[in-house]
Amino acid sequence: MSPWLHIIGVGDDGLGNLSADAKTALEKSEVIIGGDRHLAMLPAEDKRPKISWPSPLLKLVEEVKDRRGQQIVVLATGDPMHYGIGVTFSKHLPAEEMAIYPSFSAFSLAAARLCWDLAKTHQMTLHGRPLDLIRPYLYDGAQILALSDSGHTPNHVAKLLQESGFGHSRLTVLEHMGGPTERRMDIPVEKWRDQDFKDLNTLAITCKSDDTAPMYSHIPGLPDEAFIHDGQLTKSEIRSTTLSALSPFPGMLLWDVGAGCGSVGIEWMRCHPRNNAIAIEKHPARLEMIEQNKARLGTPLLKVISGAAPSNLEGLPVPDRVFIGGGLTKDVFGPCYHALKSGGVLVANTVTIEGERLAFDLAETYGGQLRRLNFARAQKIGGFTSWKPFRQVTQLSIKKS
Repeated sequence: MSPWLHIIGVGDDGLGNLSADAKTALEKSEVIIGGDRHLAMLPAEDKRPKISWPSPLLKLVEEVKDRRGQQIVVLATGDPMHYGIGVTFSKHLPAEEMAIYPSFSAFSLAAARLCWDLAKTHQMTLHGRPLDLIRPYLYDGAQILALSDSGHTPNHVAKLLQESGFGHSRLTVLEHMGGPTERRMDIPVEKWRDQDFKDLNTLAITCKSDDTAPMYSHIPGLPDEAFIHDGQLTKSEIRSTTLSALSPFPGMLLWDVGAGCGSVGIEWMRCHPRNNAIAIEKHPARLEMIEQNKARLGTPLLKVISGAAPSNLEGLPVPDRVFIGGGLTKDVFGPCYHALKSGGVLVANTVTIEGERLAFDLAETYGGQLRRLNFARAQKIGGFTSWKPFRQVTQLSIKKS
């Protein structure tokens, strides 16, 4: 089937600079879809049916699918495949039914204005997403480009930077790039004063910390004090070993069963921005700790499920990896292993004799690997130093065939 859905990226300079192919697709279209700003670019005498973006956006996807076979044009901003509507449609339609005509992305334009190397720049969107997504990329020398949600976003980001110890950073706001009303403002965050910006803006952040900024690596094994917890915490050394055994790859989903304060799920998501995790925890106080930790450590999209496994596992998305850290029992292991994808990995840590006995039996039955983890930290005793050992951990790792 030849393309019938044509998604055209439009710059702020309007329809006049579209490519010849994009212009042809627009001329032949039977229906035109876009934001109010895009539709206003069309000539007043154009009487073809026009549809403005609905809310939620999935309504548009269904309406377009119902019109399959008609020649439809969707007008979008910049590059439709870079955090754009093209990505949404590509999840619901075969590639051969679509044609994409990109314009310059906001990031390409911003990098050109700032002379930044895009390959070394963190790129993200804050459109409809939590600001806390910025936090994992706050470190000295980092360069961040972010699409704003609205004209208020620059003020909110400046406040987040100040509160995070990055008040020495520089924040650049770029409005309507490539159009006649383009504007650029470079403001040190420590001198920031709230002001009005246009809704169509892109943020560029050059990060510089002050003495109060906590900076945490993406390598698993964050210090224990990075988390709010009540003692039910997978310690840094154990956590690092556990994440290594789970072997995360970009885009994978983890179930963190018996999540405690959420440390393993949070570290899993910090490994790569495409990683996802579901934290399952029954204690109300710990559920609140997870909410606080996921915000302050930059993983606000961590999904939290209240209740005790296995009763609340039904209907959850199929996991690539499972970590059982809140007590290894047959009742919990069975449903977790059954839900795991073929080729997936289940890791369980246990500190009890009963749990260790079960881990040995499961390793024998399913061909798993066992590790005994013994760590100790030096601490002062009077004027001397001694070792304080951790509680011994038996770790079971099984790859599902």
